[in-house]
Amino acid sequence: MANTPSAKKATRKIEARTAINKSRRSRVRTFIRKVEEAIASGDHAAAMTALKAAEPEINRAANKGIVHANLAARKVSRLNSRVKALSA
Repeated sequence: MANTPSAKKATRKIEARTAINKSRRSRVRTFIRKVEEAIASGDHAAAMTALKAAEPEINRAANKGIVHANLAARKVSRLNSRVKALSA
């Protein structure tokens, strides 16, 4: 348990950051799920729209440190290639 005032404040800050990070991570997962569902339905236009919405959200999470930059790039790349395969 935190004893000093600074340690207590640090604990409060950690809790607040954890809540924010959890919210952002959940938001990213939701956007990714929407793209996945559009791909599964086979609707290229819907998948493209969902991807256009998800890409900046994934990149924002990487910039904020929620996910690693390489993970974000990989997710966007793989989703993009799957959406592109729908049109072919």
